[in-house]
Amino acid sequence: MIGAEIDMIRGARIAGPGREFLMDDEPVDIVIAGGRIADIAPTGALRPVGEVLEADGSWAVPGLWDNHVHTVQWALAAERLPLGDARSAAEAADLMRDATPLPDGRVIGAGFRDALWSDAPTLELIDRATGSTPAYLINADVHSAWLNTAALRREGFSARDGILREEDAFEISRRLNAVDPLHADAAVRQAGERAAARGITGLVDFDMAWNADAWPRRIASGFGAHRVESAIYPFDLDRAIAAGLRTGEQHGSPLVHVGPLKIITDGSLGTRTAACSHHYPGEPENFGVLNVPPAELTDMLITATGAGLAVAVHAIGDRAVTAALDAFTTTGAAGTIEHAQLVRHADLARFARLDIAASVQPQHALDDRDLVGVHWAGQTSIGYPLASLRDAGARLMFGSDAPVAPLDPWHAIGAAVDRADDDREPWHPEERLTIDQALLASTRSAIRPGEPADVALCGFDPRLAHGVELREMPVVATLLAGRMTHAA
Repeated sequence: MIGAEIDMIRGARIAGPGREFLMDDEPVDIVIAGGRIADIAPTGALRPVGEVLEADGSWAVPGLWDNHVHTVQWALAAERLPLGDARSAAEAADLMRDATPLPDGRVIGAGFRDALWSDAPTLELIDRATGSTPAYLINADVHSAWLNTAALRREGFSARDGILREEDAFEISRRLNAVDPLHADAAVRQAGERAAARGITGLVDFDMAWNADAWPRRIASGFGAHRVESAIYPFDLDRAIAAGLRTGEQHGSPLVHVGPLKIITDGSLGTRTAACSHHYPGEPENFGVLNVPPAELTDMLITATGAGLAVAVHAIGDRAVTAALDAFTTTGAAGTIEHAQLVRHADLARFARLDIAASVQPQHALDDRDLVGVHWAGQTSIGYPLASLRDAGARLMFGSDAPVAPLDPWHAIGAAVDRADDDREPWHPEERLTIDQALLASTRSAIRPGEPADVALCGFDPRLAHGVELREMPVVATLLAGRMTHAA
């Protein structure tokens, strides 16, 4: 039934946004017309018309969104050697020793997390393992890359230890992702199908590339798995303004809209470059880095706002978050703060007052909890706030930062509800959200008449699920504007 235009979902129960309009949990029929929900009535009250999808009592939630994805990098991750389980630099190098070269002769590993390694990555270590084959190891957060001598020479970089950080690492990532468009589009199409299987009907694409041409091309070649908001980076800002791109406007297809200008203002926790108000332990001079000085950030927001572009400001450390909020205050720009992993108490209410959404990745809190205990032990700001932001009136938007974390909205929802994904006690349980709050942060519509017919049918009631059951929620079917994009 993939691709079928559904006219009625029969016998569904509703969870998430839209349920508040119903008196009970009895099954209903959802009538769809013109890509939108036209009517909802108790099962059997309306005569079936057209193509009917039998829900058999499964639970309907609005189509899920991932508000932070690096799409091509995520799609190509399936072709790269996973390094997330490497427990040391030596182990990561050994894994690369047997990596299969790509057709262009390079070997690429992705997802290593070196912040708690007992040994340091060195040029000698990776050279010994990979020899003359150009080898690239990309950190999970993409803020650093470990290259061997052959790769450094090929790319025209130098580094005594083989480690490139921040802008140099981003440039390496851009080059690795700049594969043949047909190859990239095929990988994105397959990845989109996987996303639909988890209930995804929309994502925000933060690929570090000019995406304004790529998405219309993909749609024209048959891509139809989900909606897309495609971001712009500062190196393409003048080009975007000249092309007349404005955030929110349709671009080449009803499924594609212009996204925000993405500005990376600081580093990351894993590389100890997130800009913080307290120094990192053992490094009294290291308070992280502000990649974009406050005055320059303000100028960029003024330019973007004048051109009709919203802004997505990457700010992880509390000093970067404060600087971002200051720039939003000065300019009146609209948009989001991406990540917001360390937030001063005094800044919580500023999100709501400025109507700046906190675009956060709940799974990062669990992936980074051990790092926080080491690198942010002396910080007095709030680490990975969720409930604190919501209680202060901030609007939350969930994402994955894929491929940093899996593109699976149920992982984000589960992390927000449980604040645990292993046998340990929940991490800062005071920051947990309810399932209804987590679903609201993961959706952009509701199950009610007049709303887009973007629907995910779940195998059981999300409101009663916890732990593995919630994170591995079976998705029976996914509809995008009434068209079937996934059927179990």
